[in-house]
Amino acid sequence: MNLPNTPEKWAIHLSKLIKVFHEAHGLDRFPINVAGIARDYSKQVFPDAPITMIEGMDLSRKFEGAMLPHPSGNGEWGIIYNESIESKGRINFTLAHELGHYLLHREISAEGLKCSSRDMHKWNSEYGQIEAQANTFASYLLMPLDDFRDQISSHPIDLDLMSHLADRYNVSLTAAILKWLRMTHKRAMIVVGKDGFIDWAWSSEPLIKSGIFYRGRQEVIPLPVSSLAEKQDMLIDNRTGILHPKGIWLGEEEVREMTIFSELPDQTRMTISLLLYPDDAPGKWDRDLDEPPEHDTYDQFVIGGQV
Repeated sequence: MNLPNTPEKWAIHLSKLIKVFHEAHGLDRFPINVAGIARDYSKQVFPDAPITMIEGMDLSRKFEGAMLPHPSGNGEWGIIYNESIESKGRINFTLAHELGHYLLHREISAEGLKCSSRDMHKWNSEYGQIEAQANTFASYLLMPLDDFRDQISSHPIDLDLMSHLADRYNVSLTAAILKWLRMTHKRAMIVVGKDGFIDWAWSSEPLIKSGIFYRGRQEVIPLPVSSLAEKQDMLIDNRTGILHPKGIWLGEEEVREMTIFSELPDQTRMTISLLLYPDDAPGKWDRDLDEPPEHDTYDQFVIGGQV
């Protein structure tokens, strides 16, 4: 049997099997039971190297998960995740991420892979590319494009829709927003703030092409003074948001901002803002633009797991 050889193809392959099985048994397709699939599929397709253990462990806050061989060397594999993580969506993505490692990387990583937030920053190394592939697999598996498109079709883009997607696929809100940003034709951006400063941001490709993006963590940038994220005015319906005049956020355009607030276990104040720009950029951009650096997408999918 010819098995897939890319993250996308692996995820699509499994998604088709899941869809057929659930339709035949009259079951809901989502959210996907990653643990069950990992055990059943690995046992059937890789009987000499099955996944026989999936467990949570009380680990450091910076530790996300791991794919590890059985210490006896009997060929079995295990997946572990940090059970101190409170968000079920964040755990679900971690399980899918580690399953991606198992399918794509166990033969080149015989000692297994341990995934921490620090490891995820190594984008220029071969190890970083391995993490990127596991991210892509997890995204395609948990949020298949066909269903994702059906869910957003003819619906206004707002945080209520993104929350619906997060619930449907059992992922974090940031995961749902990032999935949408990577496929949309709209000019939009997610901005995650921590204690009044921009921690990271991600622009959709159409917004990048019009020259509007933050450069990752290369500089310390405070949240705009007049933004919902900075004001945190509870008298405003922040989920519906407001239309800002030009000059509040990047660019010389009006921007609709929708924001939610959270407090992390370490008492860090966190905000997630979805920014919607006008569909048409104000003028043509003929000059060459420096592309923004690649962000740590795995960190983005799991960061702020409380929301």
